[in-house]
Amino acid sequence: MWRVALVSVVILTAWGGLVVRLGQLHFGDNSALHERIRTTRSFQQDIRVGRGRILDRNGNLLALDLVLQNVVVSPDVIATNRAAQAVSARLAAVLGRPYEQVMGRVNRPWRKYEVIERKVKDDVVEQVERLHLPGVWFEPVSTRHYPQNELACHVIGFVNFEDVGSGGIEQSWNSRLKGRAGMRVSEKDGQRHEIYTRRKLQVAPREGANVHLTLDQNVQYFTERALEAAMTNFHPEAAWAIVQEVRTGAILAMASRPAYDPNTFNTFEAQDRMNRAVSYNYEPGSAFKIGVVAAAINEGVVATNDLFDCEKGLWHYGGRPLRDYHAYDTLDVTGILRKSSNIGAAKIAVMLGEPQLYRYLKDYGLGRRTGIGVPGEEGGILNPVNRWHTIDITRIAMGHSVAVTALQMLGIMSCIGNDGFRMRPYLVQRVVDKDGNVLQETQPEALARPITERTAALMRQMLSEVTGPDGTGRKAAVPGYTVAGKTGTAEKIDANGRYIRHANISSFVGMLPVERPEVAIIVVLDNPQPIRTGGQTAAPVFREIAEPVIRYLDLGPVGESEQLYYQRVLAGEP
Repeated sequence: MWRVALVSVVILTAWGGLVVRLGQLHFGDNSALHERIRTTRSFQQDIRVGRGRILDRNGNLLALDLVLQNVVVSPDVIATNRAAQAVSARLAAVLGRPYEQVMGRVNRPWRKYEVIERKVKDDVVEQVERLHLPGVWFEPVSTRHYPQNELACHVIGFVNFEDVGSGGIEQSWNSRLKGRAGMRVSEKDGQRHEIYTRRKLQVAPREGANVHLTLDQNVQYFTERALEAAMTNFHPEAAWAIVQEVRTGAILAMASRPAYDPNTFNTFEAQDRMNRAVSYNYEPGSAFKIGVVAAAINEGVVATNDLFDCEKGLWHYGGRPLRDYHAYDTLDVTGILRKSSNIGAAKIAVMLGEPQLYRYLKDYGLGRRTGIGVPGEEGGILNPVNRWHTIDITRIAMGHSVAVTALQMLGIMSCIGNDGFRMRPYLVQRVVDKDGNVLQETQPEALARPITERTAALMRQMLSEVTGPDGTGRKAAVPGYTVAGKTGTAEKIDANGRYIRHANISSFVGMLPVERPEVAIIVVLDNPQPIRTGGQTAAPVFREIAEPVIRYLDLGPVGESEQLYYQRVLAGEP
């Protein structure tokens, strides 16, 4: 009987405890418990959305999101089937991975999820599927893909492992490209499934917008092919080039070498990812003379047929010597450009004067960024007049004591080609959302008019002689077309501000056709060897870009009527 009584007491006590607990749960203050349950069941989920595409001016894809597959295994399932060795051996063979590495992940029977290979393509997925391996499955993942690999890599940029645009358009237009992730706030049951009736908030995602560039994929290819050849033929440390529409400022191509593949950006050095076309300040050398001479002609300080004594190659100014690469006696202004006389250009600059020269250089856009909209753009170096030394005006005239980017230098040439109007350079044509609505569109914009139409026409005529038989840029000549341009060769500067002998920045900047300029091109080579002058190195690279570009753009030779108009402008007639 005492045992029956004991059991009865225990049962009554247990039931009594349950009754008390139920009373507490129903009638007591259980806010903390309720909060813990709510926290356990509630979840907030981000609804990710793909990035927008980057396309060239003709709609060719340069960057897009692709859905690839992760190869995943369930080690617990494989262990149940006692197939760890067999599965590991077959996966290692298909994926090209060491057997030990794969086995190390598969042979974890306490795990339910292990990634064996990330972001494999469809052909690999098909090979794995044909094996019918137990516990092997695929997990879809979105990844950024660049179908043209290295083409236009410095302009496009890349997306890092945190899905953030880094470099180029991917970075500067990241907010438009990435769209807006959605959000879901709801509750889940004991099996971790959503309870749809408990959903509290659902914010739909907004897909990223597409960015259409001004780049032309074919023009970009011609440019990069020419740079690749230049790296082989002239052995520079680096090379870069830009092709621009003269009348609009739109960039048709922008390339730099060395290059990198955005699909595997992390395997390249930071220097390989540098867009030197906008991020490298350099002394332009004699190419800078075009801006100085144009300013002097525009002010009426000199005329094209004015003669200058070039001192047989040696002239002293401010107690310092200034030399020409070749010795000349007397040259007119056209000859100063054609032969690239430092002394002649310096004398023209002195006649123009420091305040006037500085004003024109500012009007050309020097000393500040162009605002083209890619990260890392430099503004060059243009000191104010009160910081110029006595001889600086003569050195600036020949492209020293001043620094530019290739884009700035090209802007001066395009200004001359565009009847004196300096256009804002741009890379993005328009931004379009997934519904086809244009969110932003770039229109050509004239920023200034440093020189008149007549000055520009005279400059084009004079610069066309640079590519003639007696000019320093004759290797830039394109058969069937008249090319206006200018060579540049400047010694590099070390970290201490000293010039380095036998180390040069060599360049050529030009436009064509002269009678009706359509495209302007600049080529810059960093320290070519053993030939170092711009006329012998950069000029032929210019030609290698210009020839296929004018054929592709169908820029025919100028007709007689247009040539007559060109001659009337040169003569000063209305």
